[in-house]
Amino acid sequence: MNSSILGFIGLGNLDPAILFIIWLLLIILLFVLLIIQSSKLKKLEKKYDKFMQGKEAASLEEEITGLFHDNRLIRSENEKNRKDIISINKRLSNSFQKYGLEKYDASRNDGGKLSFAICMLDEKDNGFILNSVHNSDGSNYTYSKAINAGVSEIELTKSEKVALEDALNSTVR
Repeated sequence: MNSSILGFIGLGNLDPAILFIIWLLLIILLFVLLIIQSSKLKKLEKKYDKFMQGKEAASLEEEITGLFHDNRLIRSENEKNRKDIISINKRLSNSFQKYGLEKYDASRNDGGKLSFAICMLDEKDNGFILNSVHNSDGSNYTYSKAINAGVSEIELTKSEKVALEDALNSTVR
């Protein structure tokens, strides 16, 4: 069978059955693509429905605006917390963080170790040593010595040196 249309495009000797088969395969291919696209569209609709869940466009806009507002609040609170932490760290560096305590028997015969030297230092090893001496006659003497950068300008007793070393080696913070 000869077709004038097929002859016009240069396919005059082509069997119409072959052309029919080609068209049929093309229709089947398009049908398969339509099914694939339809399933993808269904999945997308399910995701959209889950996202919207009872929301209208206006309420969804309010929800998103609320999230942006919350985000701004969180940022400002975070900045305030950061400044507070810096302030706390500055104040903490001046507080006593290290200590050393040495108990001893000043009279060497009552055995009670009622005398003591206590050293309190800040982060920069500045502070004081407080020494309380208890004598066997019942009298007590208490005095202090300043510590700057871990050093005393006044000579320290043996027990005061031990208390200072304990404080300098202390890692309590």
